[in-house]
Amino acid sequence: MKNSSTSWIRVLVLFFLIFGLMEYFVDSGDKPAIIAYPIAQFFMLMVLMILIAIELILRAVENVMFQTLSEEAKARYQASNSKTWEWTWGRKMYLKLLGSKPIEKEGEIILDHNYDGIRELDNELPPWWVYMFYATIIFAVAYLVRFHVFNDYDQDTEYEQDVAAAQLEIEAYKKTAKDLVDINTVELLTDASDLTAGEAIFTNNCIPCHMADGGGGIGPNLTDNYWILGGGIKNVFHTISEGGRDGKGMVAWKQTLKPLEMAQVASYILEEISGKVPANPKAAEGEIWVDPNAPQQETPAEGMSEQPKDSTTIAVN
Repeated sequence: MKNSSTSWIRVLVLFFLIFGLMEYFVDSGDKPAIIAYPIAQFFMLMVLMILIAIELILRAVENVMFQTLSEEAKARYQASNSKTWEWTWGRKMYLKLLGSKPIEKEGEIILDHNYDGIRELDNELPPWWVYMFYATIIFAVAYLVRFHVFNDYDQDTEYEQDVAAAQLEIEAYKKTAKDLVDINTVELLTDASDLTAGEAIFTNNCIPCHMADGGGGIGPNLTDNYWILGGGIKNVFHTISEGGRDGKGMVAWKQTLKPLEMAQVASYILEEISGKVPANPKAAEGEIWVDPNAPQQETPAEGMSEQPKDSTTIAVN
């Protein structure tokens, strides 16, 4: 009798083929049809049962027909079924590419050399090796013509273009990835969520030295325009990150706070504390800081004075 494993392989192949056709033709949106429509599950179950039933029927018919054969016919039938399938063309091609002769034909290519009983065979190079060698020659010629004759492809230029494109992608990513900010990329944060987070960081870490309203205590006053190490988001961020003056300034917070957190607390100081009137302000320290990027105001020409608006001139007799 035939091997029953082929029957089950045939059942599975037909089952998944029908399943694939059902999924292809049934429009079920984003979900598979077998999940979107419960009737599809029942349909596939019936298909599986029918396929199994067909195989069982074929096996039963084959068994009945086998019993009607003579003993000689049964033997021939079983012998034909016991033969294993072999890919004849593939095996011939494999032996051809291998290029070696069978052991029984090695006497045809044996050489006269004899080294202590060790004989040498005059085997030719394997065809697969020869074909690969020819392919490398063709590749080398094409490479020579393209890169050294026509010079239509420059690896150095491609590398520079790829590096420039990658750098642009990195810069674009840094603008949206707040956790990667540094002294060069930090910008003033004005979102309410960032300012709220900055206020929490200031409350937990900065109040003991700068007071809750920023008026200053051990640390300097944060509400006026005087800055010891410079104002603006970049300078304030750098001071928080690296610390103040050696020996008497603020400690560096870069080991405690993340870059985003330092940007948030720096933005909170500049947006919510700077310019406010504290209850007990500390005396100004440092110098008045003027943003070099701020637009400059035009000053009146020398010898000219501005006339106050809505003023009246009183003539004295």
